[in-house]
Amino acid sequence: MQFDSFVVGKTIRRLRKEKELSQDVLSGLAGIARSHLAMIENGSKQPNFETIWKISLALNMRPSELVSCIESEIE
Repeated sequence: MQFDSFVVGKTIRRLRKEKELSQDVLSGLAGIARSHLAMIENGSKQPNFETIWKISLALNMRPSELVSCIESEIE
């Protein structure tokens, strides 16, 4: 399995939209800049583990659940 930043962003975007959250709201809940979230979602920025952690908690899920969703998309 190979890391794909586009799939990471696509997965985060899908989960955000499923929860009916805007980028402004999710980034605020996660404590990151909206522009940072936008770059992650479009695949131009790779999130570090701390950012994955913050985003997953803002999505009301465990970091391992978010990583599992990303892995499923990659496979």
